Amino acid sequence: MSNGCSSAEKSFRYLLSCFRTRVKMYIQVEPVLDYLTFLPAETKEQILRKAATCGDISAAELLLSTLEKGAWQPGWARMFVEALEQSGSPLAARYVNPTLTDLPSPSSEAALDECLQLLNLLQPTLVEKLLLRDVLDTCVEKELLTAEDRNRISAAENKGNESGVRELLRRIVQKEDWFSKFLNVLHRTGNDALFQELTGFTCSRNNADFENLSHKDGPEATESLLSTADEKEAWGTQSNSTETSFAGSSMASESDTSLAEGSVSCLDESLGHNSNMGSDSGTMGSDSDERKGMERASLEPELQLRPYQMEVAQPALEGKNIIICLPTGSGKTRVAVYITKDHLDKKREASEPGKVIVLVNKVILAEQLFRKEFNPFLKKWYHIIGLSGDTQLKISFPEVVKSYDVIISTAQILENSLLNLENGEDDGVQLSDFSLIIIDECHHTNKEAVYNNIMRRYLKQKLKNNTLKKENKPIIRLPQILGLTASPGVGGAKKQSEAEKHILNICANLDAFTIKTVKVNLDQLKHQIKEPCKKFVIADDTREDPFKEKLLEIMTSIQTYCQMSSISDFGTQHYEQLVIQMEKKAAKEGNRKDRVCAEHLRKYNEALQINDTIRMIDAYNHLETFYSDEKEKKFAVLEDSDESGDDGDCHGDELEDNAKKPLKLDETDEFLINLFFENNKMLKKLAENPKYENEKLTKLRNTILEQFTRTEESSRGIIFTKTRQSTYALSQWITENEKFAEVGVKAHYLIGAGHSSEVKPMTQNEQKEVISKFRTGKINLLIATTVAEEGLDIKECNIVIRYGLVTNEIAMVQARGRARADESTYVLVTSSGSGVTEREIVNDYREKMMYKAINRVQNMKPEEYAQEILKLQVQSILEKKMKIKRSIAKHCKDNPASITFLCKNCSMLACSGNDIHVIEKMHHVNMTSEFKRLYIVRENKALLKKFADYKTNGEIICKCGQAWGTMMVHKGLDLPCLKIRNFVVVSKNNSSKKQYKKWVELPIRFPDLDCSDYCLSSDED
Repeated sequence: MSNGCSSAEKSFRYLLSCFRTRVKMYIQVEPVLDYLTFLPAETKEQILRKAATCGDISAAELLLSTLEKGAWQPGWARMFVEALEQSGSPLAARYVNPTLTDLPSPSSEAALDECLQLLNLLQPTLVEKLLLRDVLDTCVEKELLTAEDRNRISAAENKGNESGVRELLRRIVQKEDWFSKFLNVLHRTGNDALFQELTGFTCSRNNADFENLSHKDGPEATESLLSTADEKEAWGTQSNSTETSFAGSSMASESDTSLAEGSVSCLDESLGHNSNMGSDSGTMGSDSDERKGMERASLEPELQLRPYQMEVAQPALEGKNIIICLPTGSGKTRVAVYITKDHLDKKREASEPGKVIVLVNKVILAEQLFRKEFNPFLKKWYHIIGLSGDTQLKISFPEVVKSYDVIISTAQILENSLLNLENGEDDGVQLSDFSLIIIDECHHTNKEAVYNNIMRRYLKQKLKNNTLKKENKPIIRLPQILGLTASPGVGGAKKQSEAEKHILNICANLDAFTIKTVKVNLDQLKHQIKEPCKKFVIADDTREDPFKEKLLEIMTSIQTYCQMSSISDFGTQHYEQLVIQMEKKAAKEGNRKDRVCAEHLRKYNEALQINDTIRMIDAYNHLETFYSDEKEKKFAVLEDSDESGDDGDCHGDELEDNAKKPLKLDETDEFLINLFFENNKMLKKLAENPKYENEKLTKLRNTILEQFTRTEESSRGIIFTKTRQSTYALSQWITENEKFAEVGVKAHYLIGAGHSSEVKPMTQNEQKEVISKFRTGKINLLIATTVAEEGLDIKECNIVIRYGLVTNEIAMVQARGRARADESTYVLVTSSGSGVTEREIVNDYREKMMYKAINRVQNMKPEEYAQEILKLQVQSILEKKMKIKRSIAKHCKDNPASITFLCKNCSMLACSGNDIHVIEKMHHVNMTSEFKRLYIVRENKALLKKFADYKTNGEIICKCGQAWGTMMVHKGLDLPCLKIRNFVVVSKNNSSKKQYKKWVELPIRFPDLDCSDYCLSSDED
């Protein structure tokens, strides 16, 4: 080997120093190593291990460092360039080939960066809609893929089409002219919709133009396509702002240009973050040219903190457990990223194991923190992954923990894995597997919240460690804890001392050394975070409301019919609680008349609340849907009887005519159903009369129109409202009103993914799509439930409206913090006399109490603080132990045979507890033939969620019309899944009757379902 360097090798090293990040992005390490025969086998093995554990980017960095530092045989640089060319990395070869003079121009690099960002934005659509088999052969034909690429993609396809498409996208971006070639592939394979997504125009309308472009050079075609794409304005501007933000600011940019890896690392690191290229270019030779070359070299996003951020981070950088309390929009997450990197760097330097888990309480936050914060800033050094409950990788969580340095996860995934280990299952983890735990929105670490369940384990081990230390025994190492919050709240405190105790409780639960707020750099923080202008818009509640009067008249008639004591506070929460209590009492006593009347009164009370919040027609539709459903439930589907014989094709018309028969209605059913339909026409007429419309809606309309017309720049806002139904109704109201469209309002609702509402829930993908459109401006007004209060990072939002909704001081701070643009407005729209204004004033007072309490806790003497924290921690552990003991005693006192289930409506015996089996520890089914004869199945109108290995079908109802549950298909079996709230549970031991909302409340454990036993005992094939 020669220690000298030829001029070619010097040029190679210089080019590598200029374009190192570019080269790393475009190298496929494994095939390149095959051609580097001068590298020792052990060196290759080390690089391959790096690729397997940390990805191609890290492995490429190790390869380049090895080449630079080593003394290799003459001509090794040329061999490396040829290896790049022959192994399918020609773009990387162009950057380090000293013999080439046509280095990629700044304009082509800029176009390529924009293409990468565009692919990042549209990657979820491509993964969802592109069929791999449609394009794979054409990609090979167009030299977008090598033979090895094809084999690797086919192997990835074994895990599903989506995995194959992700691998395809990861590999094509490493090729020259990939964007124009990929468009050509989409065009040729008939993927016109995807072509349009990427270019902004349709294939059919621009066929000739596209064919002309396809004959040009790659960069020229790319730039031409991008210049005509409608999408360029939407994301090209963001690209420029991203460059500025990463280069000179510590605050997060709105656009993260790395290809989204998502919760399952959808696209590999090799696609890279926005490379932030300089704009100058030149030929090799002079000092000036060298400086220009260095300016064109890639820059990683800089991880820097502002002075106020460094102030609150300091104790955590020293390894202490702390809570960081900073206002929304001040960069708490950026501080957490900085602390994470510092923590892992120190662990690496000390040759100690380092592993960080970031816990969030919402799925959407896991994806957001991964995409916008942790991955862009840390992926150069560490292996990062984002997980949530809808991720397939959750089933191998312990393996994920072993393989990654930073895991961003919903807290429930960690809790489940901790429980698995405690229950003796193999696939579990323990807290000592981590060296740092970051808890986002840590004010939720209280009571029985999942955060607190995790932290109680920590506190128990901490107390055990104290004992072990005294006995000079080895202790279990515990992770450092970092909590993040904008508002820990005061826990409903009425006195300052109660507020201080609440803050101490949060600190104790998180074992915090202190709670950090900004003191030294307060002026800078105030300059960074601009408080929105707060307004109260009060509607007059003395409007004439004949629709409401009619509802009150009907409710009074029902109360008289069931001889219910006169209650006047209709339409309130108090009234709802009273009728719920009445319904439960009547169900236990078997008093069907009172139970059914209470159920109907509750529906009318809900209609009054809807009428007070949104439109009269929405309240009417709520009642009309309920009564139409009630009427339909009084008809039973005739089952095929044995009398019909084997000829299934006969009597078709006869079966159609007699498919339904009316059930026998009792007096109460007849009275209630007739009462509504007798008043139906009058209610509808009143509901459709705009003369009596809700005054609050008028105030809301004026507020929205004022905000969207007074600013020259486009406005963006969020309306927070109480229920899913009101979000949907307000969205419809805005869409149907032409005045909103005239000022450019584009509204959409945003609700949660649960199934507790009659309004169709949003899937997590639907939520992500809506928020993405809101960020880009395709939607500029969100109508949301509290799902959007915490963590939704939308810098441009300049108006927040709380529409008749006030909860506590934490929610107020969180909602107000959504208004992040300059000169933002926070508006509370309510009616006079509703008490909402007063509650908001109380929340303002409690917010001041909170900051005083934090200041008091911060200034406690260290000995006093430590004593209080220890006392609260011991108290928390003892309280949990007592709850567990009571729960065990409660669940073990009875067995399934000791209870029976009665229909809530008709009190008919439905089944014994012995007939109930459990699927996946949550779904309670009864598959006995006796039970099957007691119910009928009808179409389930609600759109229900599809799970991994089972699904819900029809609704099962008693022959009296009472819903009992749903049919579900589990491993090929049709099984009736029961909802306990539809039954009265009778104890055989003491003849007591009780109603439960959830199965978990019932103090009995049921056996797991064994499908094989059922199949063997059934008469089915």
